[in-house]
Formats: sequence, structure tokens, C-alpha cells
Amino acid sequence: MQSNPTPARPAEAEYAPYFGRYISLVSESDVLEALRTQAKALPEGLRRLSEEKAGYRYAPGKWSVREVLGHLIDGERVFGYRSLRIARGDVLSLPSFDENQFAGAAGHDRCPLPELLEEFAALRTSHLLMYRHFDEVAWKRIGRVNEQPTSTRALAFIMAGHVRHHCSILSTRYGVEMVA
Repeated sequence: MQSNPTPARPAEAEYAPYFGRYISLVSESDVLEALRTQAKALPEGLRRLSEEKAGYRYAPGKWSVREVLGHLIDGERVFGYRSLRIARGDVLSLPSFDENQFAGAAGHDRCPLPELLEEFAALRTSHLLMYRHFDEVAWKRIGRVNEQPTSTRALAFIMAGHVRHHCSILSTRYGVEMVA
């Protein structure tokens, strides 16, 4: 099956204002290429860390590097699921998620870093395959997330921007050299 066209940048009416901070981090016109690039760049940036450094927290009560990666995995799952539901025409409002509750219950800090990297890579590959098959109508579909209008294409940009946001934090606060 041939790939469908890349979605255009979403209009501001296609997402809650909160998510604008993530979308603004994606300057590329081809969001799918940005997602593919991240699939390689994120593991490259973290693979060099020892397990000890992967457990580093820049302040008490803050997530470890492994927990940040675990949060990215959780976000990837949530944004991908929302994308699927909205692309398929679901009209129900999808719930928000509490990232701190997820992080507290996940136990990502007990997982070996290579396994977390493998999990992220598998999820991102799965989402890229799913996105490749969305047609123009699916990309433009608008559903609701936390009672806010949200388009499928906005979710792809949010997914890429969310990773960039946290890679910036890993660079500035954790001292991990990241490019994503």
C-alpha cells in the first residue's frame, strides 16, 4: 500500500492552547519525518548512559532519566491511541491523563535503560506505520480530548513536540546531550 500525503500543520482551533507549546517546537513541514528522525536520535542520545546515570535526578522529587523516558513512552501510547480514535471518527471525548500518577505507578526506574529504549522504538515504529495509512480526511478529523477539540494531525505534532520538550529538559537539567 502506498503512503498517503503528509498532514499540514494544524490550525490553532485544532488543539487546546496548552498543547501549543509542543506544536511550536516542530518547525518541520513534514511531521512524519520529524517523528522518524526522533526514533533514531532519542536512542542515540540515551544509549551512552550507564544505568547509574540513567537513575540520575537533578533535584529531590524529580524524575530520573529512566522515568523521563518512561513518561515519553506513556505519552507516545496516549497520543497514538488518541490519534487512532479520532482518525477513525470517534465522537466521544477522550480523557486527559495525569503524568505524575502514571509515572508513580509505572516503575520505569526499575527497568533497564536498553529495554525502555526498545519499547519507545517499537511504539514509535507502530505509530509511524499507522500514520502512513491515514488519508487526508483522517488527518483533518477533529475529535475531543478532555472536552477540547483535537485533530489527528495536531496529535502527530504534539507527539513530536512532546519528545522535543523533554529532550530539552534532559539536556539542560540532566546534562544529557540530546538532539531530537
